[in-house]
Amino acid sequence: MDATFENLMQELKIKNISLSHQRLKILEYLTQNHCHPTVEQIFIDLQKDIPTLSKTTIYNTLRILAEAGLVKVITIEDKETRYDIVTENHGHFKCESCGTIFDFPIDIDSLIPEDLSTFKINDKNVYFKGLCPRCLSNINDIK
Repeated sequence: MDATFENLMQELKIKNISLSHQRLKILEYLTQNHCHPTVEQIFIDLQKDIPTLSKTTIYNTLRILAEAGLVKVITIEDKETRYDIVTENHGHFKCESCGTIFDFPIDIDSLIPEDLSTFKINDKNVYFKGLCPRCLSNINDIK
């Protein structure tokens, strides 16, 4: 599905999910910031415009959006949960220097071994960690 604000808003209506002002602002933030934000990032960025916004509201909204299949929860690091508005299968690369997460296309279904053919797979993720070209270039420039 195309992750435009209008399409996602329509999907929420179809699924009978109420469209409060705060939910719409969180959804709008996700569609405009494909940075795989944490709850903390969303809170800091939106609190300027919505002073009454709480982290609880953000957590609840993200849970509702994830249950509706409109947001994907990604946990590349054990202590860090991020949210991805792109719900189609793809991989993630996290730069260990700058912390940026990059999406990359991958056929995740082709990675499932025959040994798992009788299993019910609920979630599929591919994560890589290393250095992005910019940080790698910075390291090489220092040498």
